[in-house]
Amino acid sequence: MKITKTTLPGVLVLTPTMYRDNRGAFWETWNQNQMAEAGLPAVWVQDNFSLSNRNVIRGIHYQVIQPQGKLVRVTHGAVLDVAVDLRRGSSTFGKHVAVELTGENGQMLWIPEGFGHAFLALTDVVGFAYKVTDYYSPAGERTIAWNDPDIAIPWPVSAADAILSDKDRKGATLREAEVFA
Repeated sequence: MKITKTTLPGVLVLTPTMYRDNRGAFWETWNQNQMAEAGLPAVWVQDNFSLSNRNVIRGIHYQVIQPQGKLVRVTHGAVLDVAVDLRRGSSTFGKHVAVELTGENGQMLWIPEGFGHAFLALTDVVGFAYKVTDYYSPAGERTIAWNDPDIAIPWPVSAADAILSDKDRKGATLREAEVFA
């Protein structure tokens, strides 16, 4: 497993070693020893999975009560996956990193507590799997607008073509959002 630091402290890209032959491919999506060496949590409380159609944007989501670290990956299709630093005291507050995750490249993104998370489905159907370090807390869930100009994520989809939930459509701006100290 290759571990690559990003421009946001603590956010990591994990690239597994892949074994390919005429039958297809094999790789490990979780190896406790390798993940511990990279500083990732040993305990996960929940695995989640979503299916999304092309141009669906999910996020920017985070929890201020029961904050979650997330290890995200794509099982099939492709996404533009984004982490946003929401730690007000951080030198990278409001900055983001974007990585294309695909079912073919097998890459994963580790997003620690204190960061928001979003993704855009780039293909007709995307299978998206992720582990979290704490349980879902409806009372603690917050959403920042996907197109907040202060964050300025260069989404490769127009506002007219983006498909959003009501919750994501009503996201707060970074300036007005409750974030982490």
